[in-house]
Amino acid sequence: MRRERLDITPEEAGTLPGLFRQRILKTPNHVAYRHYDTVTAGWQDTTWEEMGNATARWQAALLGEGLKAGDKVGIMMPNCREWVMFDQATLGLGLINVPLFYNDRGGNVSYIAADADMRLLFIQGEEQWKSLEPFLAELTSVKKLISLQPISDSRGESRLSLAADWLSSHSGGEFQINGDMDPDGLATIVYTSGTTGQPKGVMLSHNNILCNTYDSLMTTNAGSGDIMLSFLPLSHMLERTAGYYLAMLGDMTVAYARSVPQLAEDLVAIRPTVLISVPRIYERVYARIQEGLAAKPKLVRKLFKLAVDVGWKRFLHQQQRGEWSASLLLWPLLEKLVAGKVTEKLGGRLQIAISGGAPLPPEIARVFLALGVPLVQGYGLTESSPVLAVNQVGDNIPESVGKALARVELRIGAESELLARGCAIMLGFWNRAEETARVIDAEGWLHTGDIARIDDQGYLYITGRLKDIIVLANGEKVSPADMELAIAMDPLIEQVMVIGEGRPFLSALVVPEQGQWKTLLSDLRLNAGSNSVYRDAGVVGILLQRISEQLREFPGYAQIRAVALLSEPWSVENGLLTPTLKIKRNQIIEHYENEVERLYLGH
Repeated sequence: MRRERLDITPEEAGTLPGLFRQRILKTPNHVAYRHYDTVTAGWQDTTWEEMGNATARWQAALLGEGLKAGDKVGIMMPNCREWVMFDQATLGLGLINVPLFYNDRGGNVSYIAADADMRLLFIQGEEQWKSLEPFLAELTSVKKLISLQPISDSRGESRLSLAADWLSSHSGGEFQINGDMDPDGLATIVYTSGTTGQPKGVMLSHNNILCNTYDSLMTTNAGSGDIMLSFLPLSHMLERTAGYYLAMLGDMTVAYARSVPQLAEDLVAIRPTVLISVPRIYERVYARIQEGLAAKPKLVRKLFKLAVDVGWKRFLHQQQRGEWSASLLLWPLLEKLVAGKVTEKLGGRLQIAISGGAPLPPEIARVFLALGVPLVQGYGLTESSPVLAVNQVGDNIPESVGKALARVELRIGAESELLARGCAIMLGFWNRAEETARVIDAEGWLHTGDIARIDDQGYLYITGRLKDIIVLANGEKVSPADMELAIAMDPLIEQVMVIGEGRPFLSALVVPEQGQWKTLLSDLRLNAGSNSVYRDAGVVGILLQRISEQLREFPGYAQIRAVALLSEPWSVENGLLTPTLKIKRNQIIEHYENEVERLYLGH
């Protein structure tokens, strides 16, 4: 049973550390965070009061480093309580927090540290240390390195301290807030992961984030008593706003997942009521469902299809967009036999599941909604703190990304580009005044770079990305994102990128799903261990035929005529995906330059 709403308004909070202080004062004994303790092999709780006391120690230690308001400090850690402690300790002292992806490459960290003039960097342990070690000499601005976990070989690095030792001489006291803090002043610099080029530092104020967080919270029924499972990186604004500050505003408990591979277990153990994810997670669950069904008897597959068909009618009826049907009388039975088994794997208690960061294929959204998962899609950018629009559980059109937040204005500009204005729009790019002037015009409109339309009822539809539009040699223009969403619906295809800029036809780079791939090769009596199968003419022909099936609704010029099969999945670790699992187009084309040229050889 949910307790009364205990929200904190932006006016009450004033600033982000003001929000933290208000939450401690209002609900000191409520559970703030839940984490898995490897020593006791169980989940442990931390109250808001305990968080406040621990954060005060961090502030005392930071003051001992001679840091002053306005100095930049970095954090390179996976999601955990210490991430929040560091963030709030630095914000309260007027320091500017620069979050880094926890397993970012050392060269990228070195670039960001220099660009931001970073003074101190907090890391998790060995993994981050090994990434940074070759670049230590380049971290000239960083005067202190702190590791939460011991480093086996620090190579005599004098700047490095273990967090436990660094904190040991400080007793803490009361959580402090710098008295001169301006709600409209700079709170954080968040470097975009960058699907192209070097990352840019997005400057966000306390008010940018607070107003966006509060308006996002008001689109939900979430609040005190809810529990949220956190696994998207806190270095990304989607998780930081929706999975951290929003929970603090609404007095929710945040449980930190152990890892993405253990996510399925953690969902069942934590049984969250709120879930925030990127589409890739929902796509993987969907793919596993489809893979499981393929091995089931025909009767089971028919039962699943019936559950989806009836469930979708039920969803439309609940949304007041469909009439009641006698088939809905079957739902209690279908829920027990089919839908309930899916929702139980997500914990069985979800009140809202939010998808953001990239487009979610409508077909996948419809399956989850039909099975009773309260899935809503939203849209935003780091530059808008980040949410601009979101669907609501009771007002949900899955093909769209919902309606604008309360204090967000949206309009369509030249070339169908989406423009946005409001209290959440960034202060600008760090050290890039010209770039700022290019994306925020004189009237305060942020030029998102996304192609969109807004219908008569105010629902927003994102239809492409201006800079990703492919112009073929014959002048035809194609949005690769739409094609990639369609192609990826084939269970054989794990990852896909459509290419063809300036070329006579479109091609695709494809990473096959390993389970389906091995089955296909076995059926064809081919050796899965041989690299030659990736160029086998028969296999490539089958792929082209399957891709053609997925693109049958697209115009004739938007068809794939050549495909390169790749053995290496694209990942954050190899630099081909962003932390929110978006493909880095330029990097992928560069990485597979030879394969790309081979596709067009002779044309």
